[in-house]
Amino acid sequence: MTVRLGPWSVRIAPRALGVTALLLLIACAVAVAAISTGEFTVSVPDILTALFGQGTPVAELIVSKLRAPRVATGLLVGAAFGVSGAIFQSLTRNPLGSPDFIGFTAGASTGGIMAVVAGGSAMTIAGGALAGCVVTALLVYALAFRRGVQGYRLVLVGIGVNALLLSVNSYLLTRANINDAATAGAWLTGSLSGRGWDHAIPVALALVLLLPVCAVVARPLRMIEMGDDSARAMGIRVEAVRAAAIVSGVLLCGVATAAAGPVVFVALAAPQLAQRLTRSPGVSLTSSALMGAVLLTVSDLLAQRLLAPTQLPVGVLTAAIGGTYLAFLLRKDRH
Repeated sequence: MTVRLGPWSVRIAPRALGVTALLLLIACAVAVAAISTGEFTVSVPDILTALFGQGTPVAELIVSKLRAPRVATGLLVGAAFGVSGAIFQSLTRNPLGSPDFIGFTAGASTGGIMAVVAGGSAMTIAGGALAGCVVTALLVYALAFRRGVQGYRLVLVGIGVNALLLSVNSYLLTRANINDAATAGAWLTGSLSGRGWDHAIPVALALVLLLPVCAVVARPLRMIEMGDDSARAMGIRVEAVRAAAIVSGVLLCGVATAAAGPVVFVALAAPQLAQRLTRSPGVSLTSSALMGAVLLTVSDLLAQRLLAPTQLPVGVLTAAIGGTYLAFLLRKDRH
C-alpha cells in the first residue's frame, strides 16, 4: 500500500504496521504492569497522578523515583540495542552480525571494567563503557577496511577482536582487588536495578539525535544488502552510508551499555524476531526498536518476579532467552 503526500510517497506494509502497533501495545502493557505491581501495588489512576506530581507522597516515591525510571531506562535501552543490532545485521548481511558478536559490547565492557578498577564513579563507568565501545569500533573498522568494508570482513575481524577483548576483561578481573572485581562482575551481567532518570535521559537524547540518521540511511542500507556494485549503480554513496550507519549503531550500543551494562543478546534477537513477525525482506528499524524494548522490559519484569523477593539481573534472563533463540537459529539454518 502506497500513501502519497503531495510530491512524496510512502510505502506501507499492512502486516508490518500491524506488528508495530501490537509491539507498541505490548510495551505499554508491560510498562504499566512493571510500575503497578510489586511489594506495594499501585493502581493505574494512581500511577497517572503520581507521574504528574499530584499523587500521594508514597505513590510518588514508588512510581516517580523508583519504578518509572527503571522501566523507562529498560524501554529506551532495549530500543537502542534493537536498532543497533538491526543496523549491523543489515551491514553485514548476517543474522549474527550484532554488537554482541563483533566486539563492540566487549569493548564497552573493557572500558567499564577499567573505570571500575580505577575507582571511578557510576558516571565514570558509563563514560568508560561508551569510550571503550567507540575505540573498539574504530579498531574493527580500521582492521576490516580494504577498499571499503565488506560485511564478511567486518564479522570475521569483529569476532577476533571480541575474543581478544574477552581475554583482556578476564585478565583485568583477575588483577583487580576483590571489591572491584565483585562490582565489575555485577556490572558485566547487565542490570536495571537502581536506574534513575539520570540513566534514562542520556539514552533518550541519543535516540532522538540518532534515529533520524538511522531513518535516512535505512533505505540505502537495503540497497547495499544487494551488493556494493549494485548499490553504486543506483547512485548510492556506499562508504558514506556505511560510515554513517556504523557511527550511529556504535553510539547507540555504547550509550545503551553505559546505562544498563552489557546486556547480551537483545541486539541479536530483536531484529530477527521482528523480521520474522513482519515478514519483511530486510531488517526494520522501527519494529526492531520496539521488539528490543519489549524483550528487555519483559526480561526485567520476569527477573524481578520469578524468584521474589530475590531479584535477578536482567542480563541473566536475556542471556537465557537469547541463547535459546541462537540455538533455534542455528538449528533452522542447518536444514
